[in-house]
Amino acid sequence: MADVDAAKSLSGLLNGIAQKLYYNKSDVTEELLQRELYAHLSREEFRSLHERMRGLLKSIAAADMDHAQLEAFLTAQTRRQGGGGVTAEQAAALSRFWRSQRVRVRESLLAQSRWEPGLRGLSWRVDLRTDAAGGRGEADPGGPVALMELELGRAGQDSQFVCLEFDEAKVNQLLKKMSDIQESIDGIAHRT
Repeated sequence: MADVDAAKSLSGLLNGIAQKLYYNKSDVTEELLQRELYAHLSREEFRSLHERMRGLLKSIAAADMDHAQLEAFLTAQTRRQGGGGVTAEQAAALSRFWRSQRVRVRESLLAQSRWEPGLRGLSWRVDLRTDAAGGRGEADPGGPVALMELELGRAGQDSQFVCLEFDEAKVNQLLKKMSDIQESIDGIAHRT
């Protein structure tokens, strides 16, 4: 019976850590987890257990471990000497947790790594100005103009639109900057 309670408490601890780390549940605190799951442990004992499980979970999630990698990792952790390892019961609980939560944790990590707002769409066209438009003091009233519309938005919200207008010089400047960016990316990509 005590083993079942210990497994349930550890499962609850892992779920609580995941709620805070990956699902942005700020109301799940270390104090709440200790009070609800490990009231019999001292503050220092619980903090040590919490930090160890948190560190292991972060390592497993960062590597996006598959079943074979997870088993090898947990086997190595159970064989560690000193206080840094895990027991066989803790390894089993971590394995069960990761099998059930791997997809959700990965999706959460991907969502947290996205820039917001994101570019949802881009459309462009080139127009020629008429003489009537040239009355605004442009240097080349009859020259071509590039119009670009960016559709920006956050997940679950309506899009916002940004319209940009470029003359030939600004288009050339933009292309030069894009070329510089591409060269930087290529330089980094070829080094790794």
